[in-house]
Amino acid sequence: MRSPISRRNFLLGSGAAIVAGGLHLGTEAVEPLQMRSRVTSYAFDGPDTRGLVSLSDNAPPPLVRLRQGEPAVIDLTNGLDDYTTMHWHGIRLANEMDGVPYLTQFPIGKDETFRYAFTPPDAGTYWYHPHCMTMRQMAHGLTGILIVEEPRDIGFDEDLALNLKDFRLDDEGQLLPFFTPRGAARGGTLGNTRTTNWKIDPRYDVPAGGLLRLRFVATDTTRVYKLVLPDLPGKVIAWDGHPVNEPVPWPTEERPLWVGPGQRVDIALRMPDDEGVDVPLSHSIGRRRLALARLRSVGKSMNRDLAELRPLPANPLAQPKLAAAEVRELVFGWSPDGNGQRNGLCGSNAYSFWSIDRKPWPGDAVENVGPVAELELGKSYILRLRNESPNLHPIHLHGLAFLPVRSNQRPLPRNWTDTILLMRNEIVDIALVADNPGDWAFHCHVIEHQKTGLSGYLRVS
Repeated sequence: MRSPISRRNFLLGSGAAIVAGGLHLGTEAVEPLQMRSRVTSYAFDGPDTRGLVSLSDNAPPPLVRLRQGEPAVIDLTNGLDDYTTMHWHGIRLANEMDGVPYLTQFPIGKDETFRYAFTPPDAGTYWYHPHCMTMRQMAHGLTGILIVEEPRDIGFDEDLALNLKDFRLDDEGQLLPFFTPRGAARGGTLGNTRTTNWKIDPRYDVPAGGLLRLRFVATDTTRVYKLVLPDLPGKVIAWDGHPVNEPVPWPTEERPLWVGPGQRVDIALRMPDDEGVDVPLSHSIGRRRLALARLRSVGKSMNRDLAELRPLPANPLAQPKLAAAEVRELVFGWSPDGNGQRNGLCGSNAYSFWSIDRKPWPGDAVENVGPVAELELGKSYILRLRNESPNLHPIHLHGLAFLPVRSNQRPLPRNWTDTILLMRNEIVDIALVADNPGDWAFHCHVIEHQKTGLSGYLRVS
């Protein structure tokens, strides 16, 4: 096992850290956004639930808005007894700003502050969450939405972000254990209190006849949402932060839109003209429709038309050369032993139910653990992701974006993403350009799967 102190000295003294200083030119004059993690309480639907984790008192983590191409500086102070870090999910940034303990930075101790400085190259809907003590801190609430705004106004009358997150509460409204071995070895341990922005079926007032941008963000540790939207004029405009290249069908009860943990979808919706109309937003479980939120039309109709919206500008992504792309296969499956000797630094679990290429991730700060694949900087690759399990796995790649190319089970729109939901026994080819150097975490975003072995990293050099 690596010593945390020696790892810290390596990060502070290595050439990579020195080079990093040149990646943040222009951030010196930026006023830092101050964040401080803390334990707090909140009333979901009854007495205050104690022991929640947020960046605000008695409230969910704040929505953060940045602007494409403009430097951002965020000072994260750890007010928890646990170590922590912060990962900016979906943002293509310098490796040392990615927030992965022992891979890109030393964990942040109690009352310590780490400065994250980066310039987001892509507009869109993203989010942030800890990557140390991940299961505990995320399950207890530390998940927040990050929006990178386009340089030019698109033309919406309202922009509404919806943070979809479960909590596990007992009859007194207090937190239940966030991890169960049975859940971790299967699809994950589901919460029993479903919230949107920490509220149960909230209602939002929206201009009648107006154009609404809805940003759905699945920050739950486990749940796959099957979105169902009302029969109103609308369209899916972005997937996992990026404007869609190929159309995504409108989510209906017969054909809901599957959104796995870590994924995001942006919807353009035209509200009804009449005042006082309730518009339900829901997801389905079997034949049941469960409420996520409601929209209510207010005021005199604005008489807007979807055709008035400007197209979302494409993000500056390098197109992979498919004909010349090298193919690498990665296998995701159940670990053969079901238990293992794993360190508990940053929340790695003693069980090892899951694996990549039949090798469970041994835990954080373990020596001689190499990448699951090594990619040459600037080259195109096709990664063949093979799910050899009966469970779903939302596979997330840090630092890079990729295009789904083909599946052995279903048609896949070629829309840029950083997280792909692998279905049972599915094989998916994804294409990318290895254009961001560093060691990039690559894992399942069902966090119990990640923390029991379904994790690794790609090296781009």
